[in-house]
Amino acid sequence: MNLEQLFSQYKESSLLGRYITLDSIEPLLNKWNTNNQVKIIGKSVLNNPIYRYQIGNGSTKILLWSQMHGNESTTTKALFDLFNVLNSDSVLARELLSTFTFCFIPMLNPDGAKLYTRENANKVDLNRDSQNLSQPESNVLREVFDNFKPDYCYNLHDQRTIFGVGNTGKPATLSFLAPAYNEAREINQSRLKAINLIAGINTVLQQYIPGQVGRFDDSFNINCIGDTFQSLGVPTVLFEAGHFPNDYLREETRKYVFMALILSLQIITDNDIVVSKIDDYMIIIQNKVVFYDFIYKNIKLNYDGIEIITNFAAQYKEELIDDKVCFNAYIVEIGDLENYSGHVEYNGNEALYHDAYGDFPKLNQKADFNLDYKVCFVNGSMLN
Repeated sequence: MNLEQLFSQYKESSLLGRYITLDSIEPLLNKWNTNNQVKIIGKSVLNNPIYRYQIGNGSTKILLWSQMHGNESTTTKALFDLFNVLNSDSVLARELLSTFTFCFIPMLNPDGAKLYTRENANKVDLNRDSQNLSQPESNVLREVFDNFKPDYCYNLHDQRTIFGVGNTGKPATLSFLAPAYNEAREINQSRLKAINLIAGINTVLQQYIPGQVGRFDDSFNINCIGDTFQSLGVPTVLFEAGHFPNDYLREETRKYVFMALILSLQIITDNDIVVSKIDDYMIIIQNKVVFYDFIYKNIKLNYDGIEIITNFAAQYKEELIDDKVCFNAYIVEIGDLENYSGHVEYNGNEALYHDAYGDFPKLNQKADFNLDYKVCFVNGSMLN
């Protein structure tokens, strides 16, 4: 199977960028609602509909949900790419629909999606609400879980650009986790199925993004939805869509999420999850906070009349302005920055720093400055 060709063929062209809201997906859901596959299964805090899309008649049931965090939209785009496959009447589509019954919740947190925030409208992180079930969105997901009785759960998220694959210097473009089901982080049959699934996905992804697949921390937290569902005996896989070089809109990463989804279904279909692949899973290097968006090295600063040579870093904040996600760079760290890398790095060669704010970089200050009055940086990037 040519995964790249498959993605190119079925990519949903109407969904692009980071700001994906109900307005973005409702026309597509209406298009696919040919036989009552789409239903409103609940309402958000602000009374927005939460949709379920159920398709297929196979014996293996998979529950997938995205945008539990409203500003994590990459996996939502990949789900709609998968919807195009499932509705294509291709040989692959017929095989998948006869093998699986899918229950998709493409946007669990529509209020957070509109506001472009991690939390819901009550400022609650839904991924820490699996026990209290204090929010309507949390209850919707739990009710679907209880009624659908899935054989697998896919918990679909984005992660920030700060994550790398250990100390390799490579970004964590995709990361996965088979969540723990208890404090001891033991491996039972349910968790082993998730582990084997991830190991199989990683084996193929290494051909496309070598060294750019990470393993998420498996510290147990029963308040997290993945840990809860794993503890209830359902193999659960956490997908984390991360950074690919120069891909802040996550269109390249989206492709690899799509590939991972297709691969996972292929692995389950082939029943390639019965042999233990714990070793293959454990060799996936764990995520680590090792990146900034920008690092500026060997910069001369005038510090109270004393000139010093140091480094500093800037990071994008994703800010919603007039219904558009803007990437605004702010200074976040000053110092040697040992063991950190920048997605973009610039060596100042001891040029003197100047800005319009006092000629000294300050934390949370916009990354607009120049070096020796010659080389200008605006919003973190060097002007040509």
